[in-house]
Amino acid sequence: MTSPIQAGLESLDATQVVRVAGASITVGGLVSALIILLVALIVARLVTRALRRVRERSERSRQALYLLERLSGYAVIIVGVMSALSAAGLNLSSLAVFAGAVGIGVGLGLQGVVKEFVSGIFLIFDRMVSVGDYIEIEDIDIRGAIMEIGPRATRVRTNDNVNVLVPNSRFIEQPVTNWTLKGDTRRIHVPFSVAYGSDRGKVRDAVLAAARASPFTLPETEARKSQVWLVAFGDRGLSFELLVWPTREAVKRPAAMHAAYTWLIADALDAAGMEVPFPQTDLRIRSAFGLEGDEALKRLGYDQGAATPHRATASSPPPLRSSANDAADDVMSAAEGENGLEPAPQTPPDRLGG
Repeated sequence: MTSPIQAGLESLDATQVVRVAGASITVGGLVSALIILLVALIVARLVTRALRRVRERSERSRQALYLLERLSGYAVIIVGVMSALSAAGLNLSSLAVFAGAVGIGVGLGLQGVVKEFVSGIFLIFDRMVSVGDYIEIEDIDIRGAIMEIGPRATRVRTNDNVNVLVPNSRFIEQPVTNWTLKGDTRRIHVPFSVAYGSDRGKVRDAVLAAARASPFTLPETEARKSQVWLVAFGDRGLSFELLVWPTREAVKRPAAMHAAYTWLIADALDAAGMEVPFPQTDLRIRSAFGLEGDEALKRLGYDQGAATPHRATASSPPPLRSSANDAADDVMSAAEGENGLEPAPQTPPDRLGG
């Protein structure tokens, strides 16, 4: 003799809702499918969380662990969906109607979703852009580290601690600069100028000494040397460039790194007594009141000695003063605090995203 509860469950299971591809869908089957799907989502979340913790603690094979994390989550969800469909009473070998409905849905409005999902799979396997890389997208003015490659978008965190969601297809269809591809560094150019008449050799030696003494400059090798180039004769002075190979952590903070090297160059030039050019205009009078040269200046009320501009020389350097390089402190603190793929934000945030 059956109890009322068992009878209610049997009647619930026997209640037909709809027929799909020759299979009867019952209320009991739908309830079972929903439970299986819910369990699959929970298991997928737990698996991805566990693998993420292992990846954050691991010093090696982080990319492989990230790939395993993503694929495991997708696999659990797919198995759960298939099991839910089977529990609902659908024959998986005869889902032509269901496949046709999915095709119509994709044709009507899911093209973008499928496109971004497939692009995300390509990004994970291609590894030209990986989690932890520092990238730059010039046309939309975004710089930052890739923190996550999701099924629809990639999360990029700028150095101002702003999270930007970029569609996955953007990394495949348009140019993207990867500053840390394959975990390597890059050579940077830092421009600066000195006044005409400065000793070029002293300029080179002073700036190179400051760059080599910087804690975020890599030790020199035969292929990677710090250099100072004279690149142009400018309107106000001699134009130079410091070429230097920074550390990988410094490359991830390009604006702070550039500002830090600029500050170091300014301190080095001050210590060497080099004059930094400033805007000025020289007025030369050939004739006035029928007179020329000094006689014309005297008639205008100008004394020749007072009209002669004063120029600082290397024999009388300005007093040396110590200065705090905030940008250098920012770069160093970021390097010291980088103990995982997602370091803690700096306080106060620096201006590096733009």
